[in-house]
Amino acid sequence: MLVLLVVSAAAAAGPVQSTARLRSQAGILDARAHDALLDLYALDSRYRQAQVQLASLEARAASLRAQQRQLTQQVAATRQTLATSQQRLGDHLRSLYEQGDVSTLAIVLGAQSLDDAVTQIDDLSRAADATKEVIDVTRAAEDRLATAQATLAERRAELSNAVAAARRTTNDLASARSSRLAFIARLRSEQRLKAQQISSLQQAAQQVEAKSAALQRTADTAAATPSPVSVTDGTTTAPAPAASPPLPAATPSATGGRTMTVSSTGYALPGRTATGIPVGWGVVAVDPSVIRLGSRMTIPGYGEGVVADTGSAVRGATIDLWFPTLAQALAWRRRTITITIH
Repeated sequence: MLVLLVVSAAAAAGPVQSTARLRSQAGILDARAHDALLDLYALDSRYRQAQVQLASLEARAASLRAQQRQLTQQVAATRQTLATSQQRLGDHLRSLYEQGDVSTLAIVLGAQSLDDAVTQIDDLSRAADATKEVIDVTRAAEDRLATAQATLAERRAELSNAVAAARRTTNDLASARSSRLAFIARLRSEQRLKAQQISSLQQAAQQVEAKSAALQRTADTAAATPSPVSVTDGTTTAPAPAASPPLPAATPSATGGRTMTVSSTGYALPGRTATGIPVGWGVVAVDPSVIRLGSRMTIPGYGEGVVADTGSAVRGATIDLWFPTLAQALAWRRRTITITIH
């Protein structure tokens, strides 16, 4: 497309980018968006796993808290039982002390019968043994509960650290996920902007092509229509075919184009060309009746050019090359060169 070639040549002189460059940038944005989406999928997977792990750890922590409350209640009950047993043993010992001599011999001598003596001795032994057994069992239970409490406290501390670490991981993943979503949103916004720029540039290219075609048709019509000739009696007669100066013949080039010897000059005017695009390096003004608008050419000493402009002083086998400064245009002077038209 004409405008793509011209804008590509004039990119260093103006803000307009070529469609090819915009499409390349859009392709890069698509690749970056695809990579960002893959990263987001990975983050989502890790984030869900972290949430599941955190929920599991919090459930375990809640279970340990419930077990600790239960153990606390059991310890309190055991201590109460121990206190009651110790109180009963004390009451029993105090009762025996108040009764005076409670030896086996005293019981036998004081008993009314042998059965009575045996019964009293058995009662005394059973009471003492039962009380001692209750105290031993209660103290053993208290020791076990204390050990269980210590173990549970240690497990709760470890689990609390694990929960805190899981929360930090979950928060970090959530933050990374939010950043990735924002990054993807920015990329999509840039993609939409690039698409709008490409569409706008394509519309401009179509307009330039239409204007170039109109200029070329005008030039072709003007070249094919002879001008009327006035005779001595003042009347206008049908024109005779005018003998126009012969144009240099274009010969085939070994590189696949055709060569033409032309006279070249330079200009440094700002603004836009006859086809409506911004001027820039590579823009060439020609006589469209000699070289068609939109042609590409290789110019010795200048580089690649695109025919995108016309001028009232550019007639016949002449081309006018655009330069960014007047000094460069004057330094080019007028040169006879052989161009290759592609």
